[in-house]
Amino acid sequence: MGKGGSLSDNVLKKIILSYTYVAIWIFLSFTVIVYNKFILDKKMYDWPFPISLTMIHMGFCASLAFLLIRVFKLVEPVSMSRDLYLSSVVPIGALYSLSLWLSNSAYIYLSVSFIQMLKALMPVAVYSIGVLLKKEGFKTETMVNMLSISFGVAIAAYGEAKFDAWGVALQLGAVAFEATRLVLIQILLTSKGISLNPITSLYYVAPCCFVFLLVPWIFVEFPILKATSSFNFDYVIFGTNSFCAFALNLAVFLLVGKTSALTMNVAGVVKDWLLIAFSWSVIKDTVTPVNLFGYGLAFIGVAYYNHSKLQALKAKEAQKKAAQADEETGKLLEEREIDGLGKKNESDD
Repeated sequence: MGKGGSLSDNVLKKIILSYTYVAIWIFLSFTVIVYNKFILDKKMYDWPFPISLTMIHMGFCASLAFLLIRVFKLVEPVSMSRDLYLSSVVPIGALYSLSLWLSNSAYIYLSVSFIQMLKALMPVAVYSIGVLLKKEGFKTETMVNMLSISFGVAIAAYGEAKFDAWGVALQLGAVAFEATRLVLIQILLTSKGISLNPITSLYYVAPCCFVFLLVPWIFVEFPILKATSSFNFDYVIFGTNSFCAFALNLAVFLLVGKTSALTMNVAGVVKDWLLIAFSWSVIKDTVTPVNLFGYGLAFIGVAYYNHSKLQALKAKEAQKKAAQADEETGKLLEEREIDGLGKKNESDD
């Protein structure tokens, strides 16, 4: 009875912790998205400078990561050669900076709810780029699923009350760059056995992003900011916003490391629906029935894709365990044969 009670307590503790990690990630992701919208939207805080905002985030995250790794030595740095940094981290950083720049820019033109609907295209982009770069194999069934997701998003876009072509182009560009970054991480880093946690990732990637963003910032936003002499930097607004962005990176690592990919996907769906509800009820964005119908179709396609990927991972893991079991059995039989031969030689003597 005691052991059963102890086991139940452990299971209950794990469930509570998992839900806690999910709640933290949803809260921080929700907060960062709404906070960015608040800062960039002309009807709210009215500071429409997405490059500047992204650079503030990257500068803040890089500084904190440097302090945690180099000054306080709370996190072990990952050894990385200059060649590896230039060939792997730099292109990943360039794509990340473009993705963040375009996604933040989209908040100026599109509603939070519609942006979440467009983000449903991420699996389509990841799979398509994976096939192009020969990281994924082409499967007719998967491609049909990708087309169903795209069809659902197209319906959601058709039903959008405040459709803005430029905003859609920005968000689709952000999805494309982010998908390419995710595929390149697998090709350039994971395949080489390099694993970066959020702190080390920010330590290497954030400064790179900052430098890449500096070039367009000088020509696009700096002249406008310079002319706007009345602007005073609000340390509370931008400080808390940047800290939330940094905390979100840690929450992602916590959620993926302590739970599972399935939990992450389910949490993402819950977050999207919460944002759509918040956008409609609090920000007063218009969400039409056609919007919801299209997103519902896309959601079903994304859920099926995630389920298929999870089943494939389970099958791969099962094959790996079976191969290990066969190898161990082979070694055991070999040891028994050697032992039997030894005993036979002893009896012959």
